Amino acid sequence: MRSIWNGAISFGLVSIPIKLVNATESHAISFRQIHTEDNGRIRYRKVCELEDREVSQAEIGKAYEDADGTMIPISDEDLSHLPIPTARTIEIVAFVPDDRIDPLQMGAAYYLAAGGAQAAKPYTLLREALKRSNKVAIAKYALRGRERLGMLRVVGDAIAMHGLLWPDEVRAPEGVAPDEPVTIRDKELDLADALMDTLGEVDLEDLHDEYREALEEVIAAKASGEAPPESPAPAAGGKVLDLMAALENSVRAARESRGAEEEAEVRQLRRGTPAPKETGAKKSTSTTKKTPAAKKAAPARKSTSKAGEGAAKKTATAKSTATAKSTAGKKTATKKTASRKRTA
Repeated sequence: MRSIWNGAISFGLVSIPIKLVNATESHAISFRQIHTEDNGRIRYRKVCELEDREVSQAEIGKAYEDADGTMIPISDEDLSHLPIPTARTIEIVAFVPDDRIDPLQMGAAYYLAAGGAQAAKPYTLLREALKRSNKVAIAKYALRGRERLGMLRVVGDAIAMHGLLWPDEVRAPEGVAPDEPVTIRDKELDLADALMDTLGEVDLEDLHDEYREALEEVIAAKASGEAPPESPAPAAGGKVLDLMAALENSVRAARESRGAEEEAEVRQLRRGTPAPKETGAKKSTSTTKKTPAAKKAAPARKSTSKAGEGAAKKTATAKSTATAKSTAGKKTATKKTASRKRTA
């Protein structure tokens, strides 16, 4: 990685030579402006509005525009006399817990690489001190003509620095929250919690830019003379009239999407096994349909061998016969008792 700034970390009386390199990179696809009639490039030229001619970079300087439109020229010599002690130094001013930093303040990220063999030991000392303290370092540094605020933290075996906005550069969230009085019921909160639990967590490594991938497909198709792929029409969103119904539907849809893969695996395993209910129903027709004993014996007929089926059928027949005899015996005993009573 190419360094964009060379300097040193000032850690008390310790000075650590470092190189600043970008920790992030953009994969966004950029476009050029063209003339639609002939595909000619549209370029911006730097023109002096007083002389109405194009000027070179060597003729361009800086100026501050006053409220009335007056230009106040500022030269590099004027800027060189500014009292900036952090011109080539990342000066650590404090160590604070990382939860003291508002994510709204965080900006560009950089890696701080040790600048040579002599920087290895102090660099490692600062890294291990940050690890053991579970804190981050707040520092000041100058980059691209202005003094900035930064936060140093440990990433793996390296020290990273996040550019921070100054506290007065972060706007207060006034007028952002709704002013209308709203009552949230416990059941609505319970459904929201259930939806959060159902959606669960995600590995950020699995997330990718689907828009960029689709855009690359369109560019590849146009480059090869083919028609670009058509994207499906977005579903028309309706008005949410019932928040409870929307939450319940969201929870149901999330559970179905989470359990779809597991359910598919279970169904695939069941295809190779016989269905006990259908087998029991077919075999029970050979015996008495309304006999409870026949229904209880049906699950025992899962064996695929003919001998097992014959044995199961004989068992069911024997049980049904015994049940029939028992029923007949009870009826006969009832009749005899009735005749005795009449005789008496």
